[in-house]
Amino acid sequence: MIRALLERPAPEYTIEPSSGRVRFTFLGTAGFVVQSQARTFVLDPYLSRPGLFRTAFGRLPVDRERLRRYIPAADEVLVGHSHHDHALDAPDLCRQTGARLLGSVSTAHLARAAGLDDGQVVVVRPGEAVVCGAACATAWRSRHGKALLGRVPLPGEITAPPPWPPRVWHLRHGAVYHWQLQLEGLSVLHVDSADFLDEELVPADVLLLCAVGRQYRKDYTRRLLERVRPKVVIPCHWDDFTLPIEAPPRQLPGVDVEGFVEEIRAAGARPVVLAPLQSWWM
Repeated sequence: MIRALLERPAPEYTIEPSSGRVRFTFLGTAGFVVQSQARTFVLDPYLSRPGLFRTAFGRLPVDRERLRRYIPAADEVLVGHSHHDHALDAPDLCRQTGARLLGSVSTAHLARAAGLDDGQVVVVRPGEAVVCGAACATAWRSRHGKALLGRVPLPGEITAPPPWPPRVWHLRHGAVYHWQLQLEGLSVLHVDSADFLDEELVPADVLLLCAVGRQYRKDYTRRLLERVRPKVVIPCHWDDFTLPIEAPPRQLPGVDVEGFVEEIRAAGARPVVLAPLQSWWM
């Protein structure tokens, strides 16, 4: 069913008063590259995907070659929270590209463990915009969904640099943010987890939205879209990230992308469903 929903080929869609074109590339899980001619943002990159058995029982390696192949350039790497499927690859991507890493105190400890220079790490304050050339990025407070048997998985802070390579339980979520980008006349909001704080949501033209949330919070899609009022919604965190990034996409157990798309349309927005590594222009 997911193949019938994917945008093939990716359409072009322009909203005024955009002064340029912005490219959205879905990296699988909650990851995106959001790129204009002037700036390249990377959100929650997770391309390494060591597989279910190794994730559960082993140390988590970073696949540096995959990062070089699929994300050759970045100016800022933004991390919404510090779980492995959002933050593991971020320090190495910054080291390879020279990008700044923006995130929480927990993310900074993770970056230090991975050997990233402190000068490349920006610990953000919620609600304060970080200037990124002609663009800017703002972290807004959020919260993690109860996505593990009715509980938040691996809650709490990372209070010191963890062992590296880490085990999955070393990477607690820390502060949870959703990110707002403003570039080329567009506002983009990235909600990477399965819950949110109503009062911290802001309007956006494009919403990059975690599909898992509709399983855990009543009226998740409707309430979120009423506050954000996006024109376009790109679902994320719907694909099975225990598979290699190059594998044919498969939905996570319990995720219903088709139902999610119907809810997005009912709320008056346009859904754009991308396969991992597929791009779409705005």
